[in-house]
Amino acid sequence: MSGGGTGGHIFPAIAIADGLKKRLENAEILFVGAKGRMEMEKVPLAGYNIEGLWISGFQRKLDTQNLMFPFKLISSLMGASKIIKDFKPDIAIGTGGYASGPLLFMASRKGVPTLILEQNSYPGVTTKLLAGRADKICVAYQGMEKYFEKEKIIVTGSPIREQITASNINKEEACKFFGLDASREVLLIIGGSQGAIGINSAIKANLEKITQGGMQLLWQTGTSSYDEATALVKEKGLEQMVVVKKFISRMDMAYAASTVVVSRSGAIALAEIVAVGKPAIFIPLPTAAEDHQTKNAMTLVEKGAAVLVKQNQAVVELAKAAEKLSLDNVSRKRMLEKLKDFETPKATEKIVDVALDLLKKR
Repeated sequence: MSGGGTGGHIFPAIAIADGLKKRLENAEILFVGAKGRMEMEKVPLAGYNIEGLWISGFQRKLDTQNLMFPFKLISSLMGASKIIKDFKPDIAIGTGGYASGPLLFMASRKGVPTLILEQNSYPGVTTKLLAGRADKICVAYQGMEKYFEKEKIIVTGSPIREQITASNINKEEACKFFGLDASREVLLIIGGSQGAIGINSAIKANLEKITQGGMQLLWQTGTSSYDEATALVKEKGLEQMVVVKKFISRMDMAYAASTVVVSRSGAIALAEIVAVGKPAIFIPLPTAAEDHQTKNAMTLVEKGAAVLVKQNQAVVELAKAAEKLSLDNVSRKRMLEKLKDFETPKATEKIVDVALDLLKKR
């Protein structure tokens, strides 16, 4: 298994590994990640071994870091080759991120069946480079034939943590968990596993405006914005209306408590919001590669299943959008109906089926 750099690559890889373990009790699974990235911490916590490669992304702007890229690439290809030689895998699965490139490239060269998961509506550079060598490509959206060979594509959806898909928590229980009032509407703000400065800035500018109508906030800030956000809430006397968290580990509780979600539009965020059926305001990361977060969000927005606010307009537009959704029950219900068109249940099981089919054919 190889995938990392962000939670959007790591957590799906772990979900697939867990799914394989359920079906193949004696399966031996090794993760390959990039040294210094978050997978080197998160994967062992999930109970799997991981080896690191010396690799990083190529900067799209002029940057002295790019001078080291050729050396890192050669090192990572050699490292991946050694891992494959020693581990002798029966299949290699990549979910995106720097390390998955060298690992899957070398695996395909050595005749190991390869499976790629591409969760975004616009494929990343690593996936594009590997697509020609992959045996199968699991995707989350229809219409990916414009990027990949049709025969290789299987629409599976995005793997989601079982904690979320299997949850049956009600709003009262969830609000009690966070110290919120279950009789009020709750705006959940999540900017990914590390927070989002652009979203946090818009929330800081609109704290009083959002809460004055009675809406509570459950605000995941990430580490870098936590102290400032906590101090601001205290300064404005909004401790009863705003709960600030560096990181929310119980996302099942967070979704159950929420009325409306404000989020980035990475693949995992979209998949979770569709799965839990929550009206969402997406603020795409404008610097995401190929602007893929905007493309992801637009697949829902164009069908009336979500709202999009650009980051450079968020300070002005976010409070209005949040208030409209929280007060307009008709719009919320319409949005929830449209979200059902994007549901892809049992995504993990479908991907495991594809992997097992490749193993049988080997």
